[in-house]
Amino acid sequence: MIRLFDIAFSLLGLLLALPLLLLITVLAWFDTGSPLFLQKRVGQRKRPFVLVKFRTMAPDTASVATHLVDTTAITGLGRFLRRTKFDELPQFWNVLKGEMSLVGPRPCLFNQEELIRARQRLGVFDARPGITGLAQIKGIDMSNPKLLAETDHRMLVDLSPATYFRYLLLTVIGKGSGDRAPT
Repeated sequence: MIRLFDIAFSLLGLLLALPLLLLITVLAWFDTGSPLFLQKRVGQRKRPFVLVKFRTMAPDTASVATHLVDTTAITGLGRFLRRTKFDELPQFWNVLKGEMSLVGPRPCLFNQEELIRARQRLGVFDARPGITGLAQIKGIDMSNPKLLAETDHRMLVDLSPATYFRYLLLTVIGKGSGDRAPT
């Protein structure tokens, strides 16, 4: 049932946001010369996939967890994209392809070994990673791997169509700051 919601909402999101996606692509091209940010992340069953986002930092910025980002690398447009969460819009494509869900644990980097071990112990990798979830709404980022993995697990145990819609609604209205780097 949730996969059907993911397909419908990601397709609808891509279609409705197309003018905005095109505008951001053009602006980002002038901002960084490279509008999209592609990064290998840990997916369902620990399979790698390429996450797609709008680039918010200089192209030569080191690939690190969000809480470790050097804020001087974030561009002016990037600050706006992060604040509005518009940088996440291209992930609708990851959702449509089945690599992600709209709601699930945020996908981590392969070098975040402590988080990977904690999530593995709790079975978090049985689910598709998501654009948003309980941890993001509660403002829990990847700087506390144990708490993040426990929160992800709790979310997955309680996930139902009702909580799925609740997490989406709370994200849209701006609740929480989860994985957001300081801007």
